[in-house]
Amino acid sequence: MTTRALGLAALTVLELPHHEQVTVAAQAGYSHVGLRLRPVAGQPYEYPVDLPAIKARLADTGVRVLDVEVFRLSADTEVAQFEPVICVAAALGAAHLLVHGADADEARLTDNFARLCDLAGRYRLIANLEPMPWVDVSTIAKALAVLRRAGRANSGLLVDAIHFFRAGDRVAALPSLPGQYLHYAQFCDARRERPADMQEIIRQARSDRLMPGEGGLDLHGLLRALPGALPLSLEVPYAKPMPALERARRARESTLRLLEQS
Repeated sequence: MTTRALGLAALTVLELPHHEQVTVAAQAGYSHVGLRLRPVAGQPYEYPVDLPAIKARLADTGVRVLDVEVFRLSADTEVAQFEPVICVAAALGAAHLLVHGADADEARLTDNFARLCDLAGRYRLIANLEPMPWVDVSTIAKALAVLRRAGRANSGLLVDAIHFFRAGDRVAALPSLPGQYLHYAQFCDARRERPADMQEIIRQARSDRLMPGEGGLDLHGLLRALPGALPLSLEVPYAKPMPALERARRARESTLRLLEQS
């Protein structure tokens, strides 16, 4: 039996309105849910944030909000503009914000990340920087550099399985990461082969991941290298058509099987 909290990430069931994502999370057996309250460019589904409906569904189900996304730090970011969404995240009882670093100017990026941490801290939230191969903060090392320069206590490093392996990061390096940066991880599987084309890497990450155990990523090694009680957010945008509830259940059941084996 796993001691890890399991959350249903928004991208797994993105076709549903936020309150219905909470319902599916509860029906599929999750203790937590992640909500995408700030859409990304080109996102196929986008719903208004109905705060009363989401709060009511959380209260009815007992599901808790693990994280709110996506806070993208780019060259033209004005961190103060994030405050309304951060206020909503706090009202929903979220613990974390998910952050992308998409600015080639390291000094400006670090300054904006520090400002975001300070803003999040006023709402008792932690800002977690997620490396992705196609943005400027693409690797664990680059994320760590930003975290260390920013020097904020409420900052974190978010390891996402597919991005971790596609970026060429190594499992052997994980145990040496400062424990205070690891608050939760995102979990999925993918084809073992790293695509040569970045657009194909992006396509797989956004819409064609695999259930844990279906692909070729070293998920056993990843789990052994991460803290044993670290919460997992299951982010599995699955290409094979199936109802959202079935997709959520399969992601959780396959993760539980893999956890039992690790």
